[in-house]
Amino acid sequence: MTERFDVCIVGGGMVGANLGCALASAGLAVALLDREEPALQEAPAYDGRASAIAFGSSQVLKGIGVWDHLGPDASPIWDIRVVDGHVLDGISPLFLHYDHRDIGDEPFGYIVENRKTRTALHKRCGELNRLTVMAPVTVEGVEAGPGFSTVRLDNGAAVDAAVVIAADGKFSVLRDWAGIKVTGWRYDQTSIVCTVQHEEPHGGVAVELFLPGGPFAMLPMTHDRSNVVWSESTGLAKAYMDLDDAAFLAELKDRFGDWLGDVSLTGPRFAYPLSLQHAETYIGDRLALVGDAAHAIHPIAGQGLNMGLRDVAALAEVLVDAKRLGLDLGAPTVLRRYETWRRFDNVLLAAVTDGLTRLFSNDVPPLRAARDIGLALVNRTPPVKKLLMRHAMGVVGDLPRLVRGEAL
Repeated sequence: MTERFDVCIVGGGMVGANLGCALASAGLAVALLDREEPALQEAPAYDGRASAIAFGSSQVLKGIGVWDHLGPDASPIWDIRVVDGHVLDGISPLFLHYDHRDIGDEPFGYIVENRKTRTALHKRCGELNRLTVMAPVTVEGVEAGPGFSTVRLDNGAAVDAAVVIAADGKFSVLRDWAGIKVTGWRYDQTSIVCTVQHEEPHGGVAVELFLPGGPFAMLPMTHDRSNVVWSESTGLAKAYMDLDDAAFLAELKDRFGDWLGDVSLTGPRFAYPLSLQHAETYIGDRLALVGDAAHAIHPIAGQGLNMGLRDVAALAEVLVDAKRLGLDLGAPTVLRRYETWRRFDNVLLAAVTDGLTRLFSNDVPPLRAARDIGLALVNRTPPVKKLLMRHAMGVVGDLPRLVRGEAL
C-alpha cells in the first residue's frame, strides 16, 4: 500500500517533529516517520539533557502550537553570566554579564528538558489532522522519481511525497544514501549531563564557567533545579562517570560552587561524545537535510537545537510559499532557496563555537589572561554587548516569519 503526501519527514525527534507540526499547521499533508515508539522518547532514562530554547526559537514553537503544551515546563533565562575559572585557582574577577533588562522585557530564552519538549510535540502532533505519524517504522530505501519520491518501509508499505526531509540525526542514513559527504572532527571531550536540586532559587540565571577541560554550564530549570552540562576531556569524563554518586557529587560541587546552597543529584547521569560536522550540501534529489543531519556543533553556546529550529522555520516558509504558488516542492530551485538561506548562518555559528572551544578549553596562562580581558572588555562595551545579547536571543539576521512572531 502506498500513501501520497506533500512532504515525508524521516526522523521524529525534536527537529523533525517540529517541522511536521509547522507544515501540517499550514495545511500541507505530511508523513512523519520514526523508528522508535513516541512513548519511549518521553522516558526519563531516554535523554537526560535539557536544551536552551532562544527567544526567537520560542516564537517558532508558539507559532506552530507546540508552546501551548510546553510553556509550563519552560524556565526563563533572565541573566547570563560567563566567567573563566580553574578548579584549584578559583574564579576570575573578570567576567561577562548579560542582563535582559538592557535590551527589553523578554527573557533571553528558556531551558526545557528534552523529554518535556518531546511530550509537547507528541501532543501537538496528535492535534493535527494533516499530519500522519508512522512509528515505529524503519526506512529501507528512497527512490526519487520525476514528480515525487517513494520511501519504502520495513512493513511493506510505501510513502510517496514531493520532497523527503532527512531529520534522522548526526548519523543520517538518508544523507549517506544520497551520497552527501560531511566534514568535521571529534573533540577530545565528552559532555557529562545531569540535573541537580539546590537549596536556593536560581533566579533565572544561566552560568557558563570555562574550565581547562571544557565549559561547565549551569542552566536554570523549573522547581529549583539546574541542568549541568559538564564538558571534560574524554579520559577524565569516563573516570568521573565511573565514580559512585557521592564521589561524583563531590567533584561536581567543586565546580558548581555554593552560590545556590547545597546541591543533590536528581536522576541518572549521561555522557555524550562531542564533535563538529557539517554536510557539504543541504539538498539532494527531492531531498533536504535539517538539524543534526545537516550540522552538529559543540554545546559550548547552547545553540544546537536553535540552529535546527531556525532550519525548521526557514524550510517551512520555503515549502509553504511554494505550495501556495503551485510550485513543485521538490524542485531544485525551491530547495536551493532553503540551503542558501541557512548555510551561511550555520557555517558561521559552527566556526564560532569551534573557535571558542579551542580558546577556552586549555590552561595556557597567556591565553587565560587574554580571554579574561576580552570578556571584561565586551562587558564594558554596551553596543557590542547588546548585539551579542540579541544574537543570544536568536533575533539577528535574515529571520523567517515564524522567528519574527508572524504566521506562516
